[in-house]
Amino acid sequence: MKKIKKIKISDPNYPQLLKEIPSPPKALYVRGEIFPKENCFAVVGTRMCSPYGKEVALEMASALSEAGLTIVSGLAPGIDTYVHRAVVEKKKRTIAVLGTGLDRKSIYPKSNIELAEKILETGGALISEYPPGISGSQFTFPKRNRIISGLSLGVLIVEAKEKSGALITAKWAEKQERLVFAIPGSIRYLNSKGCHYLIKRGAKLVECVEDILEELPLKCLRLKFKKEVLGRTKEESLILEVLKEGALEIDKIIEKTKLPAQKVAAILSVLEAEKKISNLGGNIYVLFS
Repeated sequence: MKKIKKIKISDPNYPQLLKEIPSPPKALYVRGEIFPKENCFAVVGTRMCSPYGKEVALEMASALSEAGLTIVSGLAPGIDTYVHRAVVEKKKRTIAVLGTGLDRKSIYPKSNIELAEKILETGGALISEYPPGISGSQFTFPKRNRIISGLSLGVLIVEAKEKSGALITAKWAEKQERLVFAIPGSIRYLNSKGCHYLIKRGAKLVECVEDILEELPLKCLRLKFKKEVLGRTKEESLILEVLKEGALEIDKIIEKTKLPAQKVAAILSVLEAEKKISNLGGNIYVLFS
């Protein structure tokens, strides 16, 4: 991994947005590059996510990064992990804010050390207010959430229970006067309760990435990033049509198209080679942005 740097709040490279929050960290420990003025956006959610939450996290993070935003999350298991993976897959920039030191021994979770390395390889960064050697605790992780929102123009909550770390991030965002967005879900699903609570309180309900981009005060973002793609055969066109709904696992594509599994797998390989679709990982496909 890259060397750990210490950046004091007086340093010109300290993130400008983070300086503006109440009680900003007096210093940041950083692996990778950090820029004082950067268009960041946070995407976070529960550790125990559903397949629906996973698909939405992959799709939203991928699309937001393609639109020109640096995606911030917390490297935690679940939604955060899928967020970082989606951006790394696109070879775009993502920042992971940790509640531990940045040395290999302290990083949590250990299962994401390889992901942390890929974040650095693709031009991203690891950030913490804790020096090397500090392990995570019940206090460090909630506290680091103010940095996730503080770095960002806004925060999207993908899935969250009523008592969730993601809701702590949303509360920090409100205090910091950042925009808050939430993904709706089933009224019978516990992971939707937190998002519905936020929507009732004024968070913007998000159904597509344009719902976020149109609210951000940045004219440079690419609002129109999905282009019409056409298939050369009836089967290709059928698969491309179902993918207009958003990211789908291969089993869902087979179910919706009613095509043989072997046929679907072969067509997906061709469409991916032609850059008409993209594999977000785990056999989840989306129209190429």
